[in-house]
Amino acid sequence: MEKKLFFVYNPKAGKGLLKTKLADIVDIFVKAGYETIVYPTQAKGDGYAKVMEYQASADVVVCSGGDGTLDEVVSGLMACDSQTPLGYIPAGSTNDFANSLHIPKDMIKAAEAIVQGEIYRCDVGHFNDDSFVYIAAFGLFTDVAYETNQDLKNILGHLAYVLEGVKRLLDIKSYHCEIQAGDKSLEGDFIYGMITNSRSVGGFKHLTGKNVDMSDGLFEVTLIRKPKNPLEMNEIITSLLMAEDRSEMIHSFKASNITITSQESIPWTLDGEYGGAHKQVMIENRKEAMGIFLADPKSSVVKIADKN
Repeated sequence: MEKKLFFVYNPKAGKGLLKTKLADIVDIFVKAGYETIVYPTQAKGDGYAKVMEYQASADVVVCSGGDGTLDEVVSGLMACDSQTPLGYIPAGSTNDFANSLHIPKDMIKAAEAIVQGEIYRCDVGHFNDDSFVYIAAFGLFTDVAYETNQDLKNILGHLAYVLEGVKRLLDIKSYHCEIQAGDKSLEGDFIYGMITNSRSVGGFKHLTGKNVDMSDGLFEVTLIRKPKNPLEMNEIITSLLMAEDRSEMIHSFKASNITITSQESIPWTLDGEYGGAHKQVMIENRKEAMGIFLADPKSSVVKIADKN
């Protein structure tokens, strides 16, 4: 019986470059023995809905686009408790998740890795009633990804995020939070928080720390307190630029579960997309919940560890 592959892609992601490669990518899937259904997303939420519709009948689900498209597809799979493995062809402006797992930037090579590779078991984040692939964050700059115009992203790439972010430096808002993660308890005013399963955030490596294992059942947590003066702000910036935890203003640790309670609703971003405003979030690491095709899972993990 012929295997079935469902391929969903965002035609607008990454300057629309996938369109020029689409026939070759589908040909790779067909030659590998897959009956292939191709669906270009038409609106936000489309990827989520279509994956829920097709995942049960597919042997493989493949998606192509940016981190937002990936988030929709993975969220759809998780909502169904699906065991269908995923293939990913990165086509966005940043592609943090793909970079973390050394998925090829070349679309043809990425497609070949799906049909020739092996499954790597990767952790997935559970956020209240939602899911995220590599980052849940609040505070400073976290709305930049989903508020930055897609055309601007395509033209300027990383620079678009930087330009949008710089506008916010003079208007820093903080949130009073109570944070519980295992035996660790924190309380105070925070301008930023991120719970990640990635080695790259916003295209910048090592912001989440060193020795990141994306299948260990643990998140890397970074919380930044509100600076009281320019010296403390400078201390925070220097620590982040050096990727070293040398500031009492920054809390960095690993956790499998974390609960954050605030006095007011906090807007969150999940994988660069708006994740709603919440007064309390319960975040759980679902260890090895997703299978994703990599060219060589063992080699990829070793390479990443060596670079750290």
